[in-house]
Amino acid sequence: MAQFDSPAGQRLALQAPLAVAAGLAQAASLAWPWSGEALWWLQLVSMAVLAWLVRPHAHQAVGWRRGALMGGLFATAWLAGTFWWLFISLHTYGGLAAPLAVAAVLGLAAFLGSYYAAVLGLFCHLAPASKALTALLFGALWLLAELARGTLWTGFPWGAGGYAHVDGPLVALARYGGVYGIGAVAAVLAMYGVQLRGADLGRWRTWVLALVVVTAGLSPQLLCACSSTVLSRVPPMTLELLQGNIPQDEKFQQGSGVPVALQWYAQALRDAKADLVVAPETAIPLLPQQLMPGYLEGLQSRYAQGSQAALLGIPMGDEALGYSNSVLALSPANSGEPYRYDKHHLVPFGEFIPPFFKWFTAMMDIPLGDFNRGAVGQASFAWAGQRIAPNICYEDLFGEELGARFADPAQAPTVFVNFSNIGWFGNTIAIDQHLHISRMRALEFERPMVRATNTGATAIIDHRGVVTHQLERHTRGVLKGEVHGRGLDAQNGWAITPYAWWVSRWGLWPLWSLAGLTLLVALWVKVNQRGGTGRYP
Repeated sequence: MAQFDSPAGQRLALQAPLAVAAGLAQAASLAWPWSGEALWWLQLVSMAVLAWLVRPHAHQAVGWRRGALMGGLFATAWLAGTFWWLFISLHTYGGLAAPLAVAAVLGLAAFLGSYYAAVLGLFCHLAPASKALTALLFGALWLLAELARGTLWTGFPWGAGGYAHVDGPLVALARYGGVYGIGAVAAVLAMYGVQLRGADLGRWRTWVLALVVVTAGLSPQLLCACSSTVLSRVPPMTLELLQGNIPQDEKFQQGSGVPVALQWYAQALRDAKADLVVAPETAIPLLPQQLMPGYLEGLQSRYAQGSQAALLGIPMGDEALGYSNSVLALSPANSGEPYRYDKHHLVPFGEFIPPFFKWFTAMMDIPLGDFNRGAVGQASFAWAGQRIAPNICYEDLFGEELGARFADPAQAPTVFVNFSNIGWFGNTIAIDQHLHISRMRALEFERPMVRATNTGATAIIDHRGVVTHQLERHTRGVLKGEVHGRGLDAQNGWAITPYAWWVSRWGLWPLWSLAGLTLLVALWVKVNQRGGTGRYP
C-alpha cells in the first residue's frame, strides 16, 4: 500500500473510482434504467469527467500510462454497464456457469475498452498547449476508438456515445455525420469545456463557440424544414406488425414454443387487413422443409391474390447449400422466385463461431448456427409504391452497411424494416437501447424505421426519429398503424441526406481520414513544440 502514500498514489486512489463512476454514468445515459430514456446531458457530463481526468493541467500533461488507465477503466465500466444483459443469454438461456458468464461479459468489455485506453494514452502523450487543438485531438482520438470498436473483428458498436443524443441538441448533426460524428463533437465539447477558466469568458472565441452550441440546440426544431427528402407521392402504407412474445427458453422447443409460434403467426397472417404485414426474426422457427406439409404453401396462397403483402422472418437453406437468417416475402407480385433478404452482418457466437472459440461455444446449450452471409446492399422489396429495405437483428447498428443501398438515389429505400428477437436478453434496457439505435438510423437517413420483434420494442418510427406507434413489450399482439415513406424531392433533386450520400460511396473512410488528419496535425505540433515553452494554460 506504500504506493498510495505518495501524492500521485493518493490522486490515483481518488481518480480510478471516479473514472469507473463516469463510465457507468455514460452507460446509463444511453437508456436510463428506470425509464429507458436517452439522456444527452448525462453523456456530456460523463465525458467531461473523463476529459477532466486526462486534461493537460498545472503546466504539464498527464502521463500516458495514467491516461491509458483512466481510459481503460472508464470504457470497461461503460461497456459492461451497457451490455451487461449478455449475461442473461449466456447464463439463463445458454447454460454457462454464472461466474464464467460474468467473466465473459467483463472480458469483452475490457477487450473493447482497450481501444479507448490506447487512444487516451496517446492523447496524454501528444496533448498540445492550445485548448482548441487539445479538444479537437481528444475528439479525433475518441472517434478513432469508436470506429475501431465498430469495425474490427466484425465490429460491435453497441452503445456508442452518440446514441445518448437521439433526443438532444446534437441530433441535428445525424444527417451530416451520423452517430460517430455526434459522439466526436460531444467529446470535443467536453474537453473544451473542462479547460475553460474565468478569464476565458472575456474572449470572443469562447462566445462564438457558445453561439454555435446554442444554434445547434435550436436546430432540431428546424430539422423538418431543412429535410432533403419529401413524402413519397403515394398514400401512406398501412401496417400490421406481429409480436408473438414466444418465451426464449421455449422458442425452439418442439413441445412448446414451436407449435405455439406456428399456430399464432399463421392465424395472424391470415386475419391481417393491412397493406403490409411483418412478422419478426425467425417468427417461423423451422426451415421450410421442416414445416408440416402445406403450411408455407397455405400462407403463400393467402397472399397470392389481392393488395396485401407480408414479410416473414424464417431460416432458409439446407445442408448442401448452407443456411441463412432470412426474410421471405409473400405477395401477389412474386413471379418466379419470391423476394428474399438474407442477413449479412452475422452475430458472433450465435450465427457463426469465430476461429479458436469452439471451446467456448461447447460450454453452452443454445442453438448455434454457422450461417451464410447475404450480400451488402441487397435490393429492396417493392410494394405499395414503396421500396422497403429489410435488416435483421443488430444489422441496424451498422449505418455504413445500410447506406450501401443509397448509392443510386433513384433506387434508395423509402422505408426501413427491422426484424429482431431481443428475447435472448430478457425484459431489460437492451430493448430501449435497440429502439434508440433504430431511431438514430431513421435520423441519419431521414427514412422511417418499422420494427417487428418477438418481445419488443415493436414500433413505428418516422423519418425524424419519433416513435409514432409502439406495442407494449413482452405481450402478444398486433401493432396497427401506417407509415409515410420518404423519397425524392422534386424541387432540388436530392433524395438522400448528406450522410447517406457519402457513406454510400466511401463507407466510414471520411471519418477515419478526418480523425487521422487531426492526429497528424497534433503530431506536427508536438514535434515543433520540442525545445519551445510548450506551456499548458
